[in-house]
Amino acid sequence: MTTTLDPAPRTQDGVTSPPPRTGRVAVALAALAAALALAVVLSVTLGSVTVPIGETLRILTGQDASDPRWGTVVRDLRLPRTITAIVVGAALGIAGLQMQTLFRNALADPYILGASSGASLGVALVVVAGGGGASGFTANLAGLGRAGVVIAAALGAAAVLMLIMLLSRWVRSAVTLLLIGVMLGSATTAVVSVLLVYADPQRSQQFLVWGLGSFTATTWSDLALLVPIVLTGIAAALLTVRALNALLLGEGYARSMGIDIRAVRLTTVVSAALLAGATTAFCGPIGFLGLIVPHLARMAFGTSDHRVLLPGVALLGAVVALVCGLVSQMPGTDTVFPLNAVTALVGAPVVITVLVRSRRGALGSAL
Repeated sequence: MTTTLDPAPRTQDGVTSPPPRTGRVAVALAALAAALALAVVLSVTLGSVTVPIGETLRILTGQDASDPRWGTVVRDLRLPRTITAIVVGAALGIAGLQMQTLFRNALADPYILGASSGASLGVALVVVAGGGGASGFTANLAGLGRAGVVIAAALGAAAVLMLIMLLSRWVRSAVTLLLIGVMLGSATTAVVSVLLVYADPQRSQQFLVWGLGSFTATTWSDLALLVPIVLTGIAAALLTVRALNALLLGEGYARSMGIDIRAVRLTTVVSAALLAGATTAFCGPIGFLGLIVPHLARMAFGTSDHRVLLPGVALLGAVVALVCGLVSQMPGTDTVFPLNAVTALVGAPVVITVLVRSRRGALGSAL
């Protein structure tokens, strides 16, 4: 069964969602901003060693900590992790929103076009070639260190994207393009499985650990590259707000509004793949965030208007990512859970709820 997004009523100004209630939007945005601030403080404060809240606030406001060790923990370890979670959560939330609207499918996510599988293929090739190493599977790639693994993942995601773009020249239907992306992703995953058979068992294990996702492996130098890439993808997404609103009522209506469907599809796919590919390259494939955040945002804001949802999913995605990262670290202990296990536990109930509501809607229409 294909689960589609409910189309919104048509309005005179071409916006395909009813004007959101200003009061509700303001309250939701304020609540998300407050939640984000709280999540940032908790993410920086809590961990295997808890930093006193007073010291955390001193460091965050640019002052020197009373104990230099607190400054090292916060500035060099936890702040990069926190910023990574914010950037990745916002990127995957926006990419998920784009994919769900473009394909009119409530179960679409940022990795549906195979960006994650392509990145995994790039890293798997590194494993077979003898790259990788200890400490987060980034020890070396032909002497390039962590940058080598990031480059391999990025090139793999880009290769799949280019193939999708090539095929899109002959494909008119977004649904057909979606199915092609799913098939390419499945084929790429199969190739990865074959490659791992020939890899050293230890390196295969390291690849599997990378595939569980993590916010903790990035450094300030990684963020200097990740943040501009994500901002570029978000800027491209902002250019498609009006077109995505029109697409809520289908491609025929969008064409009647003078929208170039091919250009919008290309811009949206490139933007979403850029956001998903960059986050996968640095943090591994992180599931469920891009799938559930758009749905949570629609419930919170009560609208499908992308003028509201785009900043909404960015804020909400950052909050959810921070919370998941915090839970995966198990504050006060040395226990670390796989990030994808935590996101799955959070995301599965949301997906089930969406399916149940969709099924009820289908039964209601039939009756």
